[in-house]
Amino acid sequence: MAVTGTEQTITPAEAGFDAGRLTRIDDHFKQYVDDGRLPGWQVVVSRKGEIAHSSTYGKRNIETDLPWESDTICRMFSMTKPITSVAAMILYEEGKLQLKDKVSKYIPSFENARVYRGGSTTAPVTEGQTEPMKIWHLLTHTSGLTYGFHNNHVTDALYRQAGFEWGIPKGMDIEACCDVWAGLPLAFQPGTEWLYGVSTDVLGRIVEVVSGQSLDEFFRERILDPLGMTDTEFWVEGDKRDRFAELYYPVNKKTAVMPGAPLDKKPTMLSGGGGLCGTAADYLRFCHMLLNGGELDGERILGSRTVKYMATNHLPGGAILEDFGRPLFAETEFNGMGFGLGFSVVLDSAENKVIGSAGQYAWGGAASTAFWVDPVEDIVAVFLTQLLPSSTYPIRPILQQLVYQALVD
Repeated sequence: MAVTGTEQTITPAEAGFDAGRLTRIDDHFKQYVDDGRLPGWQVVVSRKGEIAHSSTYGKRNIETDLPWESDTICRMFSMTKPITSVAAMILYEEGKLQLKDKVSKYIPSFENARVYRGGSTTAPVTEGQTEPMKIWHLLTHTSGLTYGFHNNHVTDALYRQAGFEWGIPKGMDIEACCDVWAGLPLAFQPGTEWLYGVSTDVLGRIVEVVSGQSLDEFFRERILDPLGMTDTEFWVEGDKRDRFAELYYPVNKKTAVMPGAPLDKKPTMLSGGGGLCGTAADYLRFCHMLLNGGELDGERILGSRTVKYMATNHLPGGAILEDFGRPLFAETEFNGMGFGLGFSVVLDSAENKVIGSAGQYAWGGAASTAFWVDPVEDIVAVFLTQLLPSSTYPIRPILQQLVYQALVD
């Protein structure tokens, strides 16, 4: 029976950790709250499916003086992406789609997508696709689709002009968004570079088309309910609103409130790239399913080989992100890293310069949330907070080094 909450279920020593060394995690990140860098946070570290360290600190809402608690709900943003990727691979396992399928098979507007070659936002020069965009391009962020908030390229600016920066034009659903994105130039020919963008949102739409269900219905039926992820959804309603954390951004090294979308009812656009809200307990169960080879508490979500396949570097020719990816905003380091089907994958921890294991896979969210799964050491770590953007402070690499330095077995 897997753990269902975030309470510690095993002593650090039993899990191979030094208890005193584990306290360095809390000691370090308490400073982030005390000096105003973060509003509050939660961290859970498990080994072999048992929780060895769990703590919270600070506030989920500074203005109303509400503490961050073990069941606090927050915006997961891009930690939605691995769940959407798992959803697509469920359909893959059923033979309902193939990784080499053209995206236009399911979303016809992508058939005539153009690729940026030069020019300005007012007069972009484009060409046709030399290789059609395929589903594996979406899973690996090699599609040429981008994000408006990168602020680094003409194609990013075109997204912003169309109303896509940190949000979407009012009233649009994912079907309409996909049609607009298909009409904007791709940043490059599919499969030739890595670029973080709306690829997983497009993938979520394909899940809807193939399954005949809305994304929230598919998630609930095939992933969330089987795993007991009762607090994970695209909106937060009823008595759960009291547990919902406020969103913050830094101002002069201090946290200031950023009003987010109300999220008190089902949104028009179900974002497979960043729309879910949830708790650490729920996401831990999702991670334990992955660590356990696709199964948890008798509920099999994926086959074990599929999970291993997803956690394999799928960049062409075994490339690393440092060479293949554009040096833009992303939820991972680039050195020593590859990218699988929905996750970043550590290829060389020495090259990455953060202690860890080759083969561990991870991702994070725009509000500085993060997780990783290490099949070598049987470790899962989940870190939640609510600070935009995630690149503000070096949370993820420091958390990782503080976890691994505590291993003594």
